[in-house]
Amino acid sequence: MFARRFPLIALSAAALFASACSEKTSPPAAPTAAPAAAASDAQAQKSVEMYRQLLQSKSYELAGPIGQEIVTKYPNTPAAKEVQETLADTVAKATAITARRRLERLWIYQSGKESGGDQSTASIYSSQPASAERVRLVLRRHSAWGQSAYLFGSGKGFECGRNCALSVRFDDTPPQRMKAYLPETGEPAIFVSDDRGFLNRMSKSQKVSIDAVVKNKGAQTLVFEVGGFDPEKFAALKKK
Repeated sequence: MFARRFPLIALSAAALFASACSEKTSPPAAPTAAPAAAASDAQAQKSVEMYRQLLQSKSYELAGPIGQEIVTKYPNTPAAKEVQETLADTVAKATAITARRRLERLWIYQSGKESGGDQSTASIYSSQPASAERVRLVLRRHSAWGQSAYLFGSGKGFECGRNCALSVRFDDTPPQRMKAYLPETGEPAIFVSDDRGFLNRMSKSQKVSIDAVVKNKGAQTLVFEVGGFDPEKFAALKKK
């Protein structure tokens, strides 16, 4: 009976011996932290290179988000330290560019034929008061009518007495009275008499506020964000 059991015992011992040898001779698992760190450093370096190129091309609005991502995603790294030296300035410039482009998009420029003459206009809608019936500030150059600056509404127009004047503020300067008049043709508009003076002051301002009396609505302060005006797009008329 013992002879029959011996082969089984021998086989079991051999299996245990092989298993033990296998455990002793198997190489330890390779660490994974180092490759992961190397990959992270490589990605950080790639992002920094892109950040540098965008700064060089003055694409601050694109560089800003990339710089912020580097600082957040790779803190306490040489890449983050390098970006932090210029990030505040980059974000400030990006914000200014975004604001400038918003103001530029508020203006509409048109050139063409009108009433038998050549005409160029630059116009912008009021930002205040907020209402469906906004008022336009229009700058116009016409070969027959000359240069004009006027408000144009969508309702019944404006009130303007014998000594008509508009109270105009350029940015935060004290208000000044500028003579005005209504068009003889009856459009819902009111013209500034000193169009040249108005255009000169407006071109140097970020905001123009005009107090006007709108028919059936009373006195209103109309605010125009004029800081994005581009005089190059307000075409001068060709001299004959």
